[in-house]
Parts: sequence; structure tokens; C-alpha cells
Amino acid sequence: MYIYNITTNIDETAQEKWLTWMQETHIPKMLATGKFTAAKMCKVLIEEEMGGHTYSVQYTTPNKETLEQYYKEYEAKFQQETMSLFAGLLVDFKTELQVVSEY
Repeated sequence: MYIYNITTNIDETAQEKWLTWMQETHIPKMLATGKFTAAKMCKVLIEEEMGGHTYSVQYTTPNKETLEQYYKEYEAKFQQETMSLFAGLLVDFKTELQVVSEY
């Protein structure tokens, strides 16, 4: 199992709009691709020097191949949509995690 993690720092002025959009639009669209089996949104509990608020969204996918399919079929479209709504208001980075074990 793999986790596709996106960590985002969102400007204070756009936080509420971004949170609503993520929960009501973006995350449901990501799950509707059929490439992910679950999603979890977490608030990062540290204060950033740059200000804003930081969140981590973790999408579970069964394997690397499915994640690669997501990249090819959807990633550019989703990035473009995010930037058209929140350009200059967020900074994000992506991390791929391979689940080694669960307890």
C-alpha cells in the first residue's frame, strides 16, 4: 500500500475558502478518480515562520502502478485547478510513502 501525501501551507486570508474547497470539492474529486481508496486530512500543529496554516492530506492507493496512473491521467489537471483558485496563496510539496507495516 502507498500513501500520496500533499503538505500545504495556505495563507491565513484564504484558509477558510481553501478548507471548504478541499473538503467539499477537491478531495471528493480525487477519490472519484478511482485511484485512491481513502483520504485523511490533518492539520500540522507547528507554527510556520512564513505564517499561514499547514495541512497534510494523505491519499491511500493500493500500489505504485495505480499512483503512476493517477500522475499520468489526472495530476496536471488537478494542479491547474488548484493554482487557478489559489495562486500565490499556498505552497505545497508532495511525498510518496510506502506502508511497511500496520498495527
